[in-house]
Amino acid sequence: MADWVWVTDMGLLDGKNLLITGVLTERSIAFHVARLAEEQGASVVLTSFGRGARLTGATARRLPVTPPIVDLDVTDDDALRLLAGRVAEHVDGVDAVIHSIGFAPGRVMGGNFFDATWPDVALALETSAFSLKSLAAATAPLLSRGAGIVGLTFDARYAWPVYDWMGVAKAALEATARYLARDLGPRGVRVNLVSAGPIRTTAAKAIPGFEGIEGSWSTRAPLGWDVADPEPAARAVLALASDWFPATTGEIVHVDGGVHAMG
Repeated sequence: MADWVWVTDMGLLDGKNLLITGVLTERSIAFHVARLAEEQGASVVLTSFGRGARLTGATARRLPVTPPIVDLDVTDDDALRLLAGRVAEHVDGVDAVIHSIGFAPGRVMGGNFFDATWPDVALALETSAFSLKSLAAATAPLLSRGAGIVGLTFDARYAWPVYDWMGVAKAALEATARYLARDLGPRGVRVNLVSAGPIRTTAAKAIPGFEGIEGSWSTRAPLGWDVADPEPAARAVLALASDWFPATTGEIVHVDGGVHAMG
């Protein structure tokens, strides 16, 4: 029997178009997703809005190829309605959408579970969970058959210290991904999540008492864990966005050094 060796210079995402949300600083997991995507041959379009747009613009210039940035506030119906047209000005279609969006007022975290008010909780749920559905619906006209939608979560099976209502929002995000996988599957669109261990991103630093979550993570992880390294999570996001997981949907891939499997 002959031994075959497949040699190629093609990147994992050659010819693909990716829409990536959540690039704010170089610490963002989304920034490393965008960087690796470009290195693997993809064309990238970023989203941002409001005061964050200037920060996103400055960070985008640190990528191998400076991508276009389109305006998107996932809680704004008009912005969602216009999104497909804005993205279509830069690419013909979208092969993967990366949801890296999460926000909760500090008042609903840091040990304030009982004191949280519904308006603050509602904002956390809309921004961090319902936005996955909003983004999927807004980009649906551009999604190719075989496209992937990939979001980021933080293992919502547990009640973490200080995470409080953001943990509830992540549980809602995970459920939303499963229902989207059900409804978009017949169109050939996959929906998956990456559950990353704690990373010192700008968002994480905004969580009161975040060090209570990250404290012992590296000692509990069989593979170890570096809270300053977003790249392992970013690689998993791109793997799920690529053609290498054609029959995987509704899945949560843990990239946490193995902590999720330990007793």
